[in-house]
Amino acid sequence: MKRQRKHWTAQEKATVVREHLIDKAPVSDLCDRHGLHPTLFYRWQKELFENAAAAFKHNGKPAGEKAIERKITHLEHKLSHKDEVIAEIMHDHVALKKNLA
Repeated sequence: MKRQRKHWTAQEKATVVREHLIDKAPVSDLCDRHGLHPTLFYRWQKELFENAAAAFKHNGKPAGEKAIERKITHLEHKLSHKDEVIAEIMHDHVALKKNLA
């Protein structure tokens, strides 16, 4: 009977590779403990280093957050302009009421 394959999450993969890099655990011990083949471990490590630049790509906020901030700023400006127009119209309205009374 075939054994079911384990589907590793990204967090689990990172934890295993982190144990090797930070805790200096030998690869053979990690593979025995977690039940994985050393080739798989080294593939994960290679993927980690190939994609490491993505972690440093955005200095500051991600692009999506910047777009949201720009939109918020635009809407705040539009709202303040609307408030000014309403205040001016109300002032004229009150002045007209005073003149008619």
